[in-house]
Amino acid sequence: MRCFTVLGPSQTGKSTIVEKLGSLEGAPRKSISPYGLNLTEFTFGNEAWCALDAPGLNEALAHAQHALLASDACILCVSPTPEEAVLAAPYLRVIEASGTPCILFVNRMDEPRGRLRDVIAALQDYASHTLLLRQVPIREGDRIVGSCDLISERAWRYREGQTSALIAIPESAAERESEARTELLEHLSEFDDGLLEELIEDREPPSEALYAISTRVLRENKIIPVLIGAASHGNGMMRLMKALRHEAPPVDALRERLALAGNVDKDRLAAVSFHAYHRQNVGKTVLVRALSGGLRQGISLGGSGLGAVQDPANGKSSSALSPAAGDLFATIKSDHLPVPALLTSDASVPPPEWTAAPTPMLERILVPGSERDENKLSETLAKLSETDRGLKVRQEEGTGAQMVCVQGPVHLRELCRTLSDVFHVTVTDRTPSPIYRETISKPAEVHYRHRKQTGGAGQFADVKLTIHPNDRGQGFTFGETVKGGVVPRNYIPAVEAGAREAMDKGPLGFKVIDVGVTLTDGQHHAVDSSEHAFRSASKMGVRQALSEGAAVLMQPVYRGEIHIPSIYSGSLVQIVSALKGQVLGFDRDEGAKGWDIFRALVPGGALDELARSLRSATQGIGHFSKTFDHFEEMYGKEADAIVRAHGAQRAEH
Repeated sequence: MRCFTVLGPSQTGKSTIVEKLGSLEGAPRKSISPYGLNLTEFTFGNEAWCALDAPGLNEALAHAQHALLASDACILCVSPTPEEAVLAAPYLRVIEASGTPCILFVNRMDEPRGRLRDVIAALQDYASHTLLLRQVPIREGDRIVGSCDLISERAWRYREGQTSALIAIPESAAERESEARTELLEHLSEFDDGLLEELIEDREPPSEALYAISTRVLRENKIIPVLIGAASHGNGMMRLMKALRHEAPPVDALRERLALAGNVDKDRLAAVSFHAYHRQNVGKTVLVRALSGGLRQGISLGGSGLGAVQDPANGKSSSALSPAAGDLFATIKSDHLPVPALLTSDASVPPPEWTAAPTPMLERILVPGSERDENKLSETLAKLSETDRGLKVRQEEGTGAQMVCVQGPVHLRELCRTLSDVFHVTVTDRTPSPIYRETISKPAEVHYRHRKQTGGAGQFADVKLTIHPNDRGQGFTFGETVKGGVVPRNYIPAVEAGAREAMDKGPLGFKVIDVGVTLTDGQHHAVDSSEHAFRSASKMGVRQALSEGAAVLMQPVYRGEIHIPSIYSGSLVQIVSALKGQVLGFDRDEGAKGWDIFRALVPGGALDELARSLRSATQGIGHFSKTFDHFEEMYGKEADAIVRAHGAQRAEH
C-alpha cells in the first residue's frame, strides 16, 4: 500500500480532493477518528492507496505532523488567493522540517481571485524549496477552462464530471506556456548535467527524460512541484493522482528517511505508530504503518506483544491479518505502544524533533461535575495526554485542581467532548488564577513570647526578630546575631524553620518572597523550652512582623517567545504594549523561512489575552511559549481587586 497525507489550511478543499482522488477508479473506503485524521483507502492503477486527511485548524497541526511520519509523500492544498498564502506557512514549515516529498496543489482555480504567478511568489516567501510550476492555466476571459502541462506540452480542457479533453494549446496561452516551460527546464537542469548540456546546445529534451528527472528530484526532495485544478469539479484530479503514482517514492524511502532521523538501524525498523484515539468500550486504538513484512497479532513490536490487528477502515479484527510493508493497520490492546514512535521488535524509539507539537497557549482548570467524575478525571487525562501530544496536564498550584494546557478553544471543546462521550466524565472549565506572591516594602521588628502551661512540662520561647525586604529574586534568607547563649544553638534551626513556615501565607493571603529574617535576641527556660516552642514563637512572631512591613502584591512576569510569520511582527508591538508588557525585540527564525521569533516580557495575568490577541492578529497561525522570568510589584486598584477576589475565594473554601 502507498500512503500520502493531504494537509493545508481550512476551507481549501482538502477533503474534497481526497474524495475525488479516491473515486477515480471506484468507491473509496473511509474511516474517521475523533478530532484527528480521516483515513481513506482506495485503488488506483491496480495499486492500493491510503490518503490521510489532516484537520485544517492550526490547533490540530500536531495531527498533520504525525501523519507525515507515515507518509511516502504529501499534498499541500492551498487557496488561489495570494493574500491567503500566509495561511500555508505553518504547513510549509512542517513539511520542510520533516523532509517529506511534497506536491503543492492550488485548488479552487475555478474561482479567479488572482494571478497564479502571484500566488506562487507569495508562497515562495515561506518555502526554502523552489516551488516549480508544472502546469499553467488556460483562460477564457476571467474563467479558467483548462491547463497546459509544461513537460509534455499538452493542453487539456476541463469537462464537468468527465475526464479532461486533449486540445491544441490555444494561442492565448502559448506565450505564457513557453515562458513557464523555459523556467521549468532551467530549474530542472540544476539537478541534471545531461539536461543542462542539452539546453546549452539548444536541443529540445524529450518528455520521457524530463519526467524521469522530475521523479528523481521529487523523491530526493529537491523541489516542490506545483499543480492546479478545482477538486469540486474534478478538474486536475487525474493529473494529480498520476503524479503521485509515478513520482512519489516507495515505502522503502520512508523507512530509510525515518531510520536516519531516529538514528535507528534501517533493517531493525519495523513500523511507525502515528495516531491514536480512544473508543468507548474498546479503549486505546493505535494506527500503525508497517515498514517491513511479518507483522501479526502476538508478535513482539515496541518491546511487547502486538494486540489485535484490525482493518483501519472498518475496524474488523482478524488473527489472520498480516500487514505487508507499506500497509496501514489499527491495533487495540497495544497500550504499550507510544504515539508517535518508531517501532522495532524490542523497543519504541522517540520520533524526530520536528514532530513536537506547538507549545499549548490556552490553560484551563477542569471542574468535575460530581465526586465520581473527580475520582476518574486525573487517570483519564493521563490516558488522553499519552495519545495527544498537543495536550499537557498538570495541577494548579494551591488548589491541586486538574489544569489542562491545550492548543486553543476548539481543542478544549474536543477534549471535553471526548471526556464526556468516551469516558463519561462531565466537566466544566474555568480560567486559572495567575500565581501571585507578596513581599514587604519596609523593615519591621517584633518581640514575641510563646508561653503555654497545660499541666506537667510547659512550653516557653522568647524571640526578638527583625525582618527586611530582600533584593528581587534573592528569596528567603535567615541570620542570627544572638550572644551569650540567650537562645541555645540547638534551638536556632527551629527558629529558622518557624520563620520559613510563616512565609507560606502573608497578610494579603499569598506566599511571601524576598524577605530576610534575623534573630537578634531571646530567652529560654531550662525545663519548658523546646524546638517546638521556638518554632511556634518564630512563626507567630514573623507573621506579626509581616503585617507591620507594608505588604506589597507581586505579579508573575513571563518571558515569551512568539513565533509568527514576518508580516505580523509589527502588529505585536501594539499588542504587547496594550497588555502592559515589555518588547525585547525580534530575530529571524533561522529554522523557518519567512518567520520571526518575537520576544517580550508579559504579566502572567495577561497571557490568556495574549493568546486571544495573537490568534486574531495572525489568523490563528502565531503561537508562543513562555518561561517564568521574575515577580514584580503591583499597586493601585488592580492589586486591591486581586486581593479582594483571593480573599473571597478563600472564604468560599
